[in-house]
Amino acid sequence: MRVSVVRPGELGPVEIKTWREMQRSSAHLANPFLSPEFTIAMGEVSAGARVAVITESDGPVGFFPFERHGGRVGAALGGWVSLCQGIVHRSGAEFDADALLRACGLSVWEFGCLVEGQRWFRPFETLTQQAVVLEFADGYPAFLDELRGRSPKFVKSTLYKERKLGRDVGEVTSEFAVSDPEAFRLLREWKSAQYRRMGRPDRFARPWVVELVERLHAVDTPEFAGPLSMLYVDGRPVAGHFGLRTDTAMIGWFPAYDPEYARYSPGLIQHLRMVEAAAEIGVRSLDLGISNGSEYKDALCSRTVPVSEGIVRRRSAAAAAHWLRTEPVRRARRLVLDTPALYGVADRVMKRYGRLRGGRAG
Repeated sequence: MRVSVVRPGELGPVEIKTWREMQRSSAHLANPFLSPEFTIAMGEVSAGARVAVITESDGPVGFFPFERHGGRVGAALGGWVSLCQGIVHRSGAEFDADALLRACGLSVWEFGCLVEGQRWFRPFETLTQQAVVLEFADGYPAFLDELRGRSPKFVKSTLYKERKLGRDVGEVTSEFAVSDPEAFRLLREWKSAQYRRMGRPDRFARPWVVELVERLHAVDTPEFAGPLSMLYVDGRPVAGHFGLRTDTAMIGWFPAYDPEYARYSPGLIQHLRMVEAAAEIGVRSLDLGISNGSEYKDALCSRTVPVSEGIVRRRSAAAAAHWLRTEPVRRARRLVLDTPALYGVADRVMKRYGRLRGGRAG
């Protein structure tokens, strides 16, 4: 087994074709964040983006995207925004984590949303959570019937609010793939304001994130696209979502709505409209990411899949230094996540901080 490390833009047509074939042969690898398009776009905004091409005598058996953060420390590619990470590989392939990192020139590799089935990284996992997946392979009507049986109050309330929004304001319409850059800018403004209200870091305050999503939004092929879905009332945008899709799977990434219409739950209405449109073009599932107690995710959930975070460290001075620098913070975070009372306090403090910042900004 040989490993060659290249920049994403150096991947050739044969390698990209093989990468896509590997995704098609294993359903759990069909996530858009594992697609070559996401990796190539990251290569255009990050100087540290790399791909390890793992080959045997008959050709590539795996592709390992990663990001070099300085020295011999690496992380999942686009880890601050990526919701699915790991090796895209041929079915039945086996890898050695230590040997792979050594071939990549790394002593450390951090991951935050490792896809299931990556058994070579399992000894290094420190936390596993469940991501929410909506299944609609049988079409939207079947999905809605199943959802009514599982979450009747949620469906009844959401559809009622949609009708009320139409009566109170105007006709409710939606579009699955909007190309208008002004609509995309508006969605990012809504999301940035939401981040501030919640006291969370604003992803769109980083220029590279804005450049990344704009590049992905410009991609629209049968195998991969970055659709911007919008909900309108009387022609006015009131909610939207920017995510990524392959030909069979879609992932929730940046949902947001106009707070002026919050009482109508436009984000929930938009999600149902988006699922309906995605099903019509052959998409079979929507991954909403980790629930973290979100009521709307739990209500929509068809099934869950495990995603893990952790750190692979080889025996080296660089890995030891990384451990000393990061482990106290990691343990403190884990304590908060594992203790509901502490998590509740932290969440309230962050929201209060967000409100105070918002007040000063005004």
